[in-house]
Amino acid sequence: MFVHNKELQFDVRVERPDPRFAMLLQEQFGGENGELKAAMQYFTQAFVLRRKNPKMYDMFMDIATEEFTHLEMVGNLITMLLDGLNDNLKNANERYRSLQSAAG
Repeated sequence: MFVHNKELQFDVRVERPDPRFAMLLQEQFGGENGELKAAMQYFTQAFVLRRKNPKMYDMFMDIATEEFTHLEMVGNLITMLLDGLNDNLKNANERYRSLQSAAG
């Protein structure tokens, strides 16, 4: 059973919008080795242990839950880094990403 506390475990603060850093953090959020992948791995692996080893099941579920809290913090940080961007900054960031894709 999950319980959602409405307060973040750690305060997330940013000084100003930063779309480039937000783009980098998207990998940490849901990329190949991101928080979402880690949470889902622990969560699904726990089910194999439910009957075979209840203590290990509990530990894996605790770890998965902790990974979900990391996901929430990174998601909030990404949102804050993009908050308040005007259309000019958004367009500039999209052009930058297009150039990076073309060069890469």
